Amino acid sequence: MSDTESWDMDDLPEGEDSQLEWWDFDDPAELVEAVTGDIKFIIESALDARGEALLALPVSDEAMPVLEALAEQQVKWKHVTIIPTHDYLVPVDDPRSHVKALAQLFLTRGARVLPIATENDDYHLAGSAADARLQDVKWPPDLVWLGLGEEGSTAGIMQSADMEEALDGPREKRAVGIMPDDGDAPLVTITKAAICEARTVLLVLRGAAAQSALEMEIDQGATSMAPIGRVFADLTVPVDIYVEN
Repeated sequence: MSDTESWDMDDLPEGEDSQLEWWDFDDPAELVEAVTGDIKFIIESALDARGEALLALPVSDEAMPVLEALAEQQVKWKHVTIIPTHDYLVPVDDPRSHVKALAQLFLTRGARVLPIATENDDYHLAGSAADARLQDVKWPPDLVWLGLGEEGSTAGIMQSADMEEALDGPREKRAVGIMPDDGDAPLVTITKAAICEARTVLLVLRGAAAQSALEMEIDQGATSMAPIGRVFADLTVPVDIYVEN
């Protein structure tokens, strides 16, 4: 992992079974360099061990500088498969399409970029189609990169009538459809069960407020009302959390 000085673990929350590492950065460029280097290490370790790597990546303002830097790394991309952690049910040429952004960065490098969303008016059917597609992917992911959104959302798991299915549906289900309560476009997301099967999880946060929000949800564990807290309650794999001050 990176050589950056980590937080004092005595002062930060940690689940009984999880392996949390917190990394503090004052310089955004140093954070990008560290996260990029650590993801490259994860990829190369997977290639050495299994000959292939599977990454579940977000598309967000926090993620894009790292994704752009990662795409410039010398990696055997033809052995790497990338999926979005979630994606909107929009045409692939829509600016909101996450797979479009990932394809523009990594497809030209030789990586396999696998869409999980379809243009389907029925988001339940779209979720079933995404799950079927992921069932054909060699599992588990070597890395799932999570975000932290409003009301503690993570990946595409957010406040909605479908949230419980994403959090506590059948363990074999890897993706579901979501209709957000805020009226935004429907989407598909990987499930909590899929996230918890990952070999490694990482988050990138901006600012003390985001850090405090995550700490609070981790402390609440399984009693948390937020998706991110419920996910962390069941994580037993290494988790790296990078915080930009």
